[in-house]
Amino acid sequence: MRRHLPALLLTAAAAVAATVPTARAAEPVAVSVLVPITGFLALEGTAQRNGAVLALENPPAGVTVTYDVADTATSPEVAVTALQRALDRDRPLAIAAPIFGTQMLAMAPLAARAGVPLVTVSGTASITELGHDVVFRFFPTDAVVKVAQARYAVEELGARRPAILYQTTAYGQSGREHLVRTLTQLGVTPVLEEAIDTGIKDIVPALERARAAGADSLLLQLHSGPTALAVRQAHGIGLGVPIVAGSAMHQPTTAALVEPVQLEGVCAETASSPISDPAPAVVAFTKAYRERFGVEPDAFALGQYDGIRAVLAAVADGARTPQAVRAWLADRRHPGLAMTYVSDGTGNMAHDAVIVCYDGNGRVPTIKKRYDSVDGVK
Repeated sequence: MRRHLPALLLTAAAAVAATVPTARAAEPVAVSVLVPITGFLALEGTAQRNGAVLALENPPAGVTVTYDVADTATSPEVAVTALQRALDRDRPLAIAAPIFGTQMLAMAPLAARAGVPLVTVSGTASITELGHDVVFRFFPTDAVVKVAQARYAVEELGARRPAILYQTTAYGQSGREHLVRTLTQLGVTPVLEEAIDTGIKDIVPALERARAAGADSLLLQLHSGPTALAVRQAHGIGLGVPIVAGSAMHQPTTAALVEPVQLEGVCAETASSPISDPAPAVVAFTKAYRERFGVEPDAFALGQYDGIRAVLAAVADGARTPQAVRAWLADRRHPGLAMTYVSDGTGNMAHDAVIVCYDGNGRVPTIKKRYDSVDGVK
């Protein structure tokens, strides 16, 4: 399963891990990758899997790692079963865990009993609010990215009457809660809040209700497929208001579902945008990812890559049990490619956000604004 990356990425990875000591022993360690690669989260989950695999295939010097990938689809029961099987079969030091918040909420109690860290890029805020000390989130929580999304809409675009469309999933409900809270703090009240089921294929009625309510902007908290659908249909009916979407929109796989002209005036919050970032180490990562998987990386891929690199750095530093890896992650700053990660005490490792926007001429967004240490953690 091992492949060689271009020398450029190896150089970048070496720079990131330059301060990590050589592992004390060369015995193989196991990491399990349990993510949704089918179902309505297939785009996000596949990116997450790819980021984890890229890190696992290129561990630090002195570290030998084995891994297995299991599809958790979109069922909590499937995810829990996959976790139990991994714990029984592989005895992993850590789990690359699903982006789907509903699955994370179901898996966390079992992982806590086993003491095995769950390394995820799920944005659902509540997964780090239930007292499980095994969850480590390498993507900004909704308490970070929704603040950036709301602030950009109000402070930069002048939104005063936004409409919010959000998914009925835990992800959607979490995002809606934090959007409304931040908008209220900014003195803005949404003119419409509407929940969208993941199976709905026609969002036009909701968009027309937003128009009828006098919305001057549209805030989306939807998964990848529904986000693309909302953007296409808003353009199709000539809604004519700025759209600031959730992180699903920044994904190249989501943008590929939308014509460039339909993306004009569309922005999105995210943790990073590898295809937009000129930093040499990120360019190297993007090149290696493209060559390995044949697609462009997104923030979910980069966040999961950074998270698994942190796990492997812990192993290189001598952590050889799940408990030792957990303690290392909780107590160290980790210089990743997207940002520097540090736990806030509850497992939230990422505290920065960016806003990216499309100009209608292509599918590569421009980073318009950065929001650092949104939650005050530095």
